[in-house]
Amino acid sequence: MKKALLILLAAALFGTGAVYAAGPKEDVFKGKLFPPNIILQNQAELNLSKDQFTAIKKAVVAVQSNVAEHEWDVREAYMGIMQALDEAPINEEQVLELVGTALLAENEVKKEQMMMLIRLRNLLTAEQITYLESVRE
Repeated sequence: MKKALLILLAAALFGTGAVYAAGPKEDVFKGKLFPPNIILQNQAELNLSKDQFTAIKKAVVAVQSNVAEHEWDVREAYMGIMQALDEAPINEEQVLELVGTALLAENEVKKEQMMMLIRLRNLLTAEQITYLESVRE
């Protein structure tokens, strides 16, 4: 029963928002923003300068360290949720507060990732962006 409740909670928190916002597995930023792995896979074709490569590396490392901190917050909130769900009766206010904490941390992760993607795009020239747009289609 607890496991089923946890699955429903996770689906409610993570699944439905993304499905309704973007449709099934649709990349709403396709062709507009480029993840670092796509840029690096096409590094030779893009003719990235040493400065561009260094700046991309710094942006990725910075977001990884910031995201790690928020992921700890998410984990801690979910551990609290699990403990609160073991109580009888369940303290609804406490669980919802912990869910709010988890959602705030997850939003920070997404915000960090978006900032990185914007910074990466801003490091690219118009020609490099055009090339990546053609590769992604």
